[in-house]
Amino acid sequence: MVFWLYVGLFLAVPPIVVGLVLAVLYLYIRWRYMAQLTRIFQEKPLFVVPRGEPDPRAEEVTLSAADGLALRGCYFSTTAQQRRGVILFGLEFGSNRWACRQYCQALVEAGYDVFAVEPRNQGESERDPNYEPLQWVTDRDVSDMRAAVAYLRSRSDADPHGIGIFGISKGGSTGMIVAANDPWIRCVATDGMYGTHTTMVPYMQRWIQIYSGAHRIQRALPTWFYGMIGTVGVKRVARNRGVTYPSVEKAAGRLHRPLLMIHGEGDTYIKPQMARAIFERANGEPKKLWLVPKAKHNQALHIAGDEYHRVLVEFFDRYLAEQFEPAQPVGG
Repeated sequence: MVFWLYVGLFLAVPPIVVGLVLAVLYLYIRWRYMAQLTRIFQEKPLFVVPRGEPDPRAEEVTLSAADGLALRGCYFSTTAQQRRGVILFGLEFGSNRWACRQYCQALVEAGYDVFAVEPRNQGESERDPNYEPLQWVTDRDVSDMRAAVAYLRSRSDADPHGIGIFGISKGGSTGMIVAANDPWIRCVATDGMYGTHTTMVPYMQRWIQIYSGAHRIQRALPTWFYGMIGTVGVKRVARNRGVTYPSVEKAAGRLHRPLLMIHGEGDTYIKPQMARAIFERANGEPKKLWLVPKAKHNQALHIAGDEYHRVLVEFFDRYLAEQFEPAQPVGG
């Protein structure tokens, strides 16, 4: 419907007039709603974040971030007779390093070493006084996870073939960005991953409906129009907070390696269509999106149980342990 409206406008009205109307609307919405947009973007979600208890079987690790901050981690060696691979676990926002146990116990038993690191200002890692993390991935999160990858490379028992990444929510999003630029990361699994753009734009459309009564105009505006305004708002927040918000969506487009995305079909925070939007952008091959029925955000494990562990182990068995060689991108 919206498409044909724009076709009709283009045929009936000179393009310059359409451009001027959109420019006026853009300036008006920026003036009228930018304060609400930046405020809502910085609100933290109300979740019960899982935290684990220390496990004496794990090796306690302290490593240095790129800027020298001390990051705390735990390294679980496999209990199997032979190691099949090494997996870096990406924590969800606000969780601690021991939370990896419930997600990764089956992987440890199946032959995988698992390493989890708390990024700065989370758990027992050192605090950066000039940084306040939110649920959105920042350049600091990416830098800290790259430090974790560098640590795994530097170990005397490092796997020369590379590692896999398994991340929950924000940890999965960070893992996607890090993996996209590092061929040593051979495959990626995520649960509840989300991007800034694909999450923000649908919510913006809802927010503006709440604050404005001009519903016909709202329905007529294209998605890219909201995205353009949202990008301006995100850049403003980033400038004020002294960070950058890297694009998970662009990283997905650069990932030419196997990808498993797990997502709750009943997720009311990061809705399934938001997950599909990232999945469609992903160039990982092969790739799979598993929507777990009735599962809410980060609850797929509790709903799917043994099947959750089976799917993860099968994924890493095939694409990490068996030395799977992904197809190279054309021209790459």
